[in-house]
Amino acid sequence: MSSRPPGVPGGSTPVWDAVLAPQDPRQISGYWLRARIGAGGMGAVYLSYTPGGRPVAIKVARPEFAADAEFRRRFASEVAIAQRVQGLYTAPVIDYDADAAQPWLATAYVAAPSLAAAVARQGMLPPETVLVLLAGVAEALQSIHAAGVIHRDLKPGNVILASDGPRVIDFGISRAVEASSGAITQAGARIGTPAFMAPEQVQGRSFGPAGDIFALGSTAYYRLTGELPFGADAAVFHRIEPFPITFRRFA
Repeated sequence: MSSRPPGVPGGSTPVWDAVLAPQDPRQISGYWLRARIGAGGMGAVYLSYTPGGRPVAIKVARPEFAADAEFRRRFASEVAIAQRVQGLYTAPVIDYDADAAQPWLATAYVAAPSLAAAVARQGMLPPETVLVLLAGVAEALQSIHAAGVIHRDLKPGNVILASDGPRVIDFGISRAVEASSGAITQAGARIGTPAFMAPEQVQGRSFGPAGDIFALGSTAYYRLTGELPFGADAAVFHRIEPFPITFRRFA
């Protein structure tokens, strides 16, 4: 773990210029935090570095999860399994601590925009380009599923467009979040991103690799059209649940 104080490791150029807010931690189990780079269902994500200067993303659990013994148990189990994923198109889990005051995990950080950010900035791409991109994401899912992991939240925001191909991130912890009483704020709450959920996930049924493939198709549609396949309003669940399929010609 890194004992380097906040600063640019090894004299390299910092990836993020954003400063930490007063309420953000400055260090997690020896990792000095440089910037808050995001947030998700589990908690906040921070940029840090290994002792050798490699950037890592540190995801820290929210306090309500930290107080949940079932979350900690599942978190330790799920992350240990996620560490087995060794795909060329995934961001590997490299460290974690389920017993820390706030459980955390570290993954390799890829200094590149997400697919969601690229669509927002550039719009749709030619089908040939999208097919190459999606082939990499499909290969990532193959590696994830081979390790016994289901992503459960594949979406454009979890696909990073690195210069040498896409990287799929944020796999392996959704089940721990879903099992926590802290994740359920209302009856029928679902873990995931509504616009990219599979019908079985919307219905609360058993969710397997096929659900990730459904999300892959929704992601491909989004990249080709710049539009969400089922919309983003309050009725999105009702459109997905019956599994309506419409075909559009891409010329």
